[in-house]
Amino acid sequence: MPLMSVFGPFFELIANFMKRILAFTLVFGTVTAPSTTQPIEAVNPDEIRVAFTCLGDTQVNGTNGNVKYFEYILQDIENAATSQDALVIVGDVTENSLDSEWKDITTLLRKYDFGKELILTSGNHDIRLRPYDETYKKFYNCIYNTTGRKIDSMIYSMEINGYTFIAMGSDRSEMEEAYISIEQLEWLDKTIAEATSTGKPVFVLNHQPLRETHGLPLTWGDGKNLNAGHIGKQSDLVKAVLNKHKNVIFITGHLHTGFGEYNYEKIGNIHSVNVPGAGKGNDNGEYCDYATGYSVEVYRDEVIFRARDFGKGVYLPEYDITIPVE
Repeated sequence: MPLMSVFGPFFELIANFMKRILAFTLVFGTVTAPSTTQPIEAVNPDEIRVAFTCLGDTQVNGTNGNVKYFEYILQDIENAATSQDALVIVGDVTENSLDSEWKDITTLLRKYDFGKELILTSGNHDIRLRPYDETYKKFYNCIYNTTGRKIDSMIYSMEINGYTFIAMGSDRSEMEEAYISIEQLEWLDKTIAEATSTGKPVFVLNHQPLRETHGLPLTWGDGKNLNAGHIGKQSDLVKAVLNKHKNVIFITGHLHTGFGEYNYEKIGNIHSVNVPGAGKGNDNGEYCDYATGYSVEVYRDEVIFRARDFGKGVYLPEYDITIPVE
């Protein structure tokens, strides 16, 4: 009897097993836990009011390995010495808003202790080339299935320990920019006014930054298009609303800019922070590794954005941002 006839079923079993291993690796990568020698820990743990992790552009995609960087980050958060009140992702949560990508994200969020709340904003990768309502349902399901909290829209606000977080976003499907309706602008103005009336800072989250900020247009594409890389046609209107109020911290992503000169700038009353991409490569910075972002600490008189390489489990203090509360 030929050997292949005897061992054929065995070889087929091994081949199928290897295919499963390959598929798992493509989706979840070969995960090596971040170092635990320098865990996330508040500078003043007895005085901190809110602690949250802030990421941009996780762009989870099972075929390009981005999901492994997301898992590194979640492992680092779970190992934190200071428990986190929230995980904030300012858009491009997924690469293509596919069901499989949202499933991977939800699976990992349910596996690790990422904090008490999950705040997601929509990015262009999340909403383009698909019905807007379809993406809303995926956002809703992800947040509900991991926290039990319901959202009525991808544009919403919530309060954490007395501090307000406002999730902005496009009111319709767009390719790169966002469309911010008059209704959203009016809601934004009112919500900020209420949130800052007590003198506390408010955190306004949007995927795209304002026009000609954070190095734009240099930090987008070939650096020559003044009309690319930012919110879009309503950028100046958004800026005017934000600038009416004090203690506004505007947090964005989209640019994939590493840690360096382009992460922070003061625009009138606006403290504008642009977060590196966590799941894809960064450039135009001094430190451009994957799995980077900010561990944010809110105190009575200041807010500290502590730059961190979550993948390695280390702080990068030379890129920290300290914002005073006026």
